[in-house]
Amino acid sequence: MEKTMDQRPRIIVDGVRKDFLLRHTHSLKEAFVARIQRKNAAPTTFQALDGVSFEVGEGESVAVLGLNGSGKSTLLKLVSGVLEPDAGTVLTRGRVAGLIEVGAGFHPDLSGRENVYLNAAILGMNEAETDARFDDIVAFSEIGEFIDQKVKHYSSGMFVRLAFSVAIHVELDVLLVDEVLAVGDAPFREKCTKKIKELAEQGKTMLIVSHSLGMVKDLCDRGVVLRKGKKIFDGPVDEAIKALQG
Repeated sequence: MEKTMDQRPRIIVDGVRKDFLLRHTHSLKEAFVARIQRKNAAPTTFQALDGVSFEVGEGESVAVLGLNGSGKSTLLKLVSGVLEPDAGTVLTRGRVAGLIEVGAGFHPDLSGRENVYLNAAILGMNEAETDARFDDIVAFSEIGEFIDQKVKHYSSGMFVRLAFSVAIHVELDVLLVDEVLAVGDAPFREKCTKKIKELAEQGKTMLIVSHSLGMVKDLCDRGVVLRKGKKIFDGPVDEAIKALQG
């Protein structure tokens, strides 16, 4: 019997709002000077996301587009579970692997090898699964002889190669990618893009944040455009790029 694809969404973002407090002083001295000068030192609220709603279906590859400060990275952190919304709901179905920040989840005093096992465990893999994939992870990352060095001595490029390699070798259902492919040399970026395409062809669900419109058009069929924390467009990726540039 032919296996049918589950029609339930992999990601649901429903009426999500996220606020951050912006503090205008960082020390008692600054607060005192502000008071003497009669400046308002009280923190203010910045609304990063305001009532954003959309769904991502099984096997969809969706780009999240917007200018700096539009709320893209905040949205991915909410979907990954790193942040919680102040209002609304974020739901995911299946195992989620995310490349949200370069080196996030890495312990600087552990080696690359130890961090592979640590990150894999965070992403839900057990030791046996990591053992089975370890050689492939290291080979893809091109870290080679540095795998047993402490990661605090790694360059940002080495960080992202190892983090990306761990994430894509997890048995995942949803992949979140936030601009990490901007780090590293051109051949490695090309290899990463090829691997993401392979995952898409396997029916994995993806939510991708990138300023590279060429990569977005290559990887995604649909785009969600944010402007100052609000969703202004959701539709075909070519039209989403026009909405972004309009």
